[in-house]
Amino acid sequence: MMNTQITIPEENHSSWLNTPDPKIFLENAEKFNNLMMMYRCTIREIQTKLEVLDDEFSVQYKRNPISFIKTRIKSPQSIYRKLEKNGYDFTPQSIHDHLNDVAGIRVVCAFVDDIYTIADLLASQDDITVVNIKDYIKNPKPNGYRSYHMIVEIPIFFSKGKTPMRAEIQIRTNGMDFWATLEHQLRYKQGIEKMDGYEIISEELLRCAKSMHNMDNEMQSIKNKIGQFHDI
Repeated sequence: MMNTQITIPEENHSSWLNTPDPKIFLENAEKFNNLMMMYRCTIREIQTKLEVLDDEFSVQYKRNPISFIKTRIKSPQSIYRKLEKNGYDFTPQSIHDHLNDVAGIRVVCAFVDDIYTIADLLASQDDITVVNIKDYIKNPKPNGYRSYHMIVEIPIFFSKGKTPMRAEIQIRTNGMDFWATLEHQLRYKQGIEKMDGYEIISEELLRCAKSMHNMDNEMQSIKNKIGQFHDI
């Protein structure tokens, strides 16, 4: 059964006040809070679609392609830094208009082909518009990172009418997620960029990523062989 991990905090004024320009939040607190509510609703809408697809697979094929789902809302500090980096004002309207990844959904699948199946099924739904795709599985990042990224737009119906909202969906295998999670902890939380021998550590992380990729391919091959005799 799929495990869903939700990390969508309610509005915390102290988080917004920790941004470099808290005065803007205080002047627009209601608008900021309303926008974050809209992003939470966006995540719920997309998550429900994913859970429906997973349930259908469970009935038809007796297995769940989705291992688990994680969700998050980008922190106020991250929102501020990204807007500032790209030359945009720190306002609710600017967030909505210029940031595509405030709402994030990570979908972790069992096999590589499940990634593309889930992505195709989402893209085929008539209320979802795919804005952008970055396939880091076929074209991994230089550090070895692999994942399938989609920016999607979906209409959310509120009491005052329909509002198009965007979210980033990252789809990856268990192996890709395991490597990415540990790589992030090692690289960023340990500050290895400042260490002597950083190049060697980076090479070792890249080697681990390639090993994980090979394992994903081997497991996919085994699944394909079994699939010749059983629908899985």
